Parts: sequence; C-alpha cells; structure tokens
Amino acid sequence: MAFKVKNIFQWSIIGLVIVLMLLSLLGSVAVRAAIPAKIANELYLPVILERMIDYIVLGWNDLGMHCYDRDYSTLTVLPPYNNLYAQVIKRGDPPQLITAGIKVTYSFPDNTYSVGKTNFWDYAAKIFGGSLSPNIGLAGKGLAGEMDLVADHFVAQGVPVTEFSDSSPTTPQYFQLAQMIVTDLATENGLSQTNIVAPISSEMRCDVCHNSPSPTNFRMNILQKHDEEEGTPLVNQALSGNPVLCANCHADPALGMAGTPGLPSLSAAMHGKHAEETSNCYACHPGPLTKCLRDVMSTQFGLTCVSCHLGGMVMLSSRTRTPWVDLPRCGNCHDTAHEENAGKLYKQSTGHGGLYCEACHNSTHAITPSREARDNIQAMVFQGSAGPIGNCTVCHLTTPATGGPHQ
Repeated sequence: MAFKVKNIFQWSIIGLVIVLMLLSLLGSVAVRAAIPAKIANELYLPVILERMIDYIVLGWNDLGMHCYDRDYSTLTVLPPYNNLYAQVIKRGDPPQLITAGIKVTYSFPDNTYSVGKTNFWDYAAKIFGGSLSPNIGLAGKGLAGEMDLVADHFVAQGVPVTEFSDSSPTTPQYFQLAQMIVTDLATENGLSQTNIVAPISSEMRCDVCHNSPSPTNFRMNILQKHDEEEGTPLVNQALSGNPVLCANCHADPALGMAGTPGLPSLSAAMHGKHAEETSNCYACHPGPLTKCLRDVMSTQFGLTCVSCHLGGMVMLSSRTRTPWVDLPRCGNCHDTAHEENAGKLYKQSTGHGGLYCEACHNSTHAITPSREARDNIQAMVFQGSAGPIGNCTVCHLTTPATGGPHQ
C-alpha cells in the first residue's frame, strides 16, 4: 500500500520502521518489549507512521457483538450479518471529512470464506427467499469488497463473517479483524488503512437447558416445547425440510420483519419466557465463552448488563417496548456534552467534526479501552494509547489552543 511521504528523511524513518516490524515478527524481545503487553501479539502499523500520512480512516462495527446460528437446518434466530462503517479524514487545520475521489475497501485477511464454517447457504433460500451465491450475505456483500458511500461515511452492510478464522477453522475467535484501506481513485495510491474488530459469535447456549431428548439438536427441543405450549406445528414444519424462522411470527426490527399482529416481538417473547428460568444474560447473549461485555465501563467501573438495561428481563419482556429502538442511552448517566443526538441512538449519533461517536469511542459493549486487545488496535496505531481517539494531532496538524471533542 502506498502512503504519501514528504521527504527523504521520512522514507528513511519508514525503512527503519519496517525493519523494526520484521524484527518484531521474528520475535525480537527488545522490540516486543516496547509494544504494550495487551497487543504484543497483534500486527499493526507503528504509531510513527501516523504523523507522515495526510489521511486517516476510522472504522468501527455498529454493535459490540453480532450473533448468528451456526446450524440453519431446523431453527433460525439470526443470519450471519455484520455491519462495518468508516469515515475518512483529511488531516489539516482544520481537518475535513472526505468522501469524494476515494474508495474504501474491506477484507478479512484470515477469514476469506464462510461456506463450510456454517450451513447457512444450504438453507438461506428456504428461510429468507431468493438465492445467494456462496459466501455472499443477505445484503449482497461478501467477505471482501468495496464499501458503499452513504452521506458522510462508508458502510458494508450484512457481511457474512463467522468466528472461525481460515488459519484455525475449528477454534472460535469471536473478535475477527477486518482491514479497511482507503484508495485515491485518480492515482490508485493507498491513502490510509486501519484494522477493526468485527465481533461475531454463534455460541448462544440454548443447549444448556434445551438438551432433551437429544443434546445435539437443541433446536428441535425448542420447537417441541413451543408446540406443546402454543399449539403450533413447528416440529412438522422443520421435519418437512422447511426450517423455522422465529421472526416470521415474532417481530424483529433487527431483520426488518413485522411478525404476526397480536404476538409479542421476538425480544419480548424470549425474555418473557426465559425470565422464569434465569437472570444470567450470558446464558444467551451469546454465551459464557464469548463474554461480549468487555468495555471500559465494565472492566474499570464495574457496570453490568442491568446497570444500563434497567429492569432486566422483566423490562425486556414488555410488549410496549420496541426492540433495537428503545435502548439505554448515554445521557441517562452522562451530562449533555456526552449524550446522544436528539432522537438518535448512540450508534447513530455524531459529534466533534461530524465524526460518529463510535468512530472515536468504539461500539456499544466494546467502548475503549477494551478488555480485548484487538478492540484497541486502531487507537494504538493512531495515537499510541488505548482508549477513545482523543489525541488532537491524529486529525489536526497542530493541537488547537482551545476546545475539544466534548466542549
């Protein structure tokens, strides 16, 4: 990738950096000691390069965890569907958001295929209609490609990534790394790049309770229980070769499905039913191995799920609540300088210089500094420390005399 450099001195520095990177990969103790322990095993561009480039790309994933079903033969809650976002900044005084004359591409260098890691494509047509090419998601995106320009940002919607890397296809890695590259359309030169986490898990441990008559097919057990209690014919539907999609009956805004009038939403139905069984969020979301709540508020301040989701299972089972819309708000605890835009969720809100809040702070449940080293890579590269992007000269050429992101 070709970064723009301004003089021979900078080229010499880049050469030195490349040598240091190679030494790091070879296991040099001295070099690795200079890298913070939490990311010592991650490959990333050294901070020194940040001062030599004219453009910065900040990427993020919209949620702290995306869940999906690994097996679609019987019952389906969610498809593999991950959303990637990016904004490109031209460094300056002042910096500018850039959308024209560039393209942003994404890829998963160690996760280039999903077919075989899940059987989604074997059943996608029956469940969601239409036909999908292998490794292409419901929104038409694959595991690599060009992001779409939407107003002031770029997005890749519905990327069908799984938690199984190519190099270790049977061992889950819930925090997959996506690479984003900005390219000048006129010159084909690379302008900037970043690496972000695309969190994904199929753990959803329904089998802990739904383990009879067969612990290997807990989905059929769920359908059996549903038929017994609601008088539905779901077992016969599944056995006839037509997998059950929960959202066909129970509304799920995450899938844009309205469900059947008069029935509770999928969220209300599931939380209402399971409130009788457990108050452990990790029993389902998505499981005790994934542990998706990993942000600074949990690791440093001791917040738990119900610290924000007040009322827990009872509140979430309310039929008057709209899932994915009626959500906790930063402004419930923080001051007005740190709250969401009026009428918008955290993931939809923008602030300093038109940047999305998630561009600097990362996504819900993964707000940096995160427990997971991979969540912190972008900040480490651009400012040399984990945590929100707060070093002014990441985007500004010089530090402004006054003001700040939340002033």
